Amino acid sequence: MATLFNKIINGEIPAHKILENDKFLAFLDIRPIRPGHALVIPKKEVDYIFDMDDTLLGEIMVFAKKAAKMIKKSVTCKKIGVVVCGLEVPHAHIHLIPIDQVADIDFSLAKPMDEKELKELAETIRLNAK
Repeated sequence: MATLFNKIINGEIPAHKILENDKFLAFLDIRPIRPGHALVIPKKEVDYIFDMDDTLLGEIMVFAKKAAKMIKKSVTCKKIGVVVCGLEVPHAHIHLIPIDQVADIDFSLAKPMDEKELKELAETIRLNAK
């Protein structure tokens, strides 16, 4: 059974992609904790992040680093927090969350974001790829 993320990878469900290569995809969370909250996923379906082979695990972190730098240039924050929960969707993923304090990483703060705002923010982040 295809996961929600597989459907995004396959283009069956739209997403506001900010960075993509042949192995990974980063896109904005539609229920962000803060604007700029993004998810980084491997295109290969793996349920648990620590079931990834060592090479893929290292590569996803390097990819996430590039996405985090793009986000940091695009939204106001002190840092980009990194969270791996692994229970929400049975497909490994990393949350990149703009933060100013530790309390900013609180998933109870997540709320839907307007489609137009998501589109504009994704465009801004993609422009900050360098």
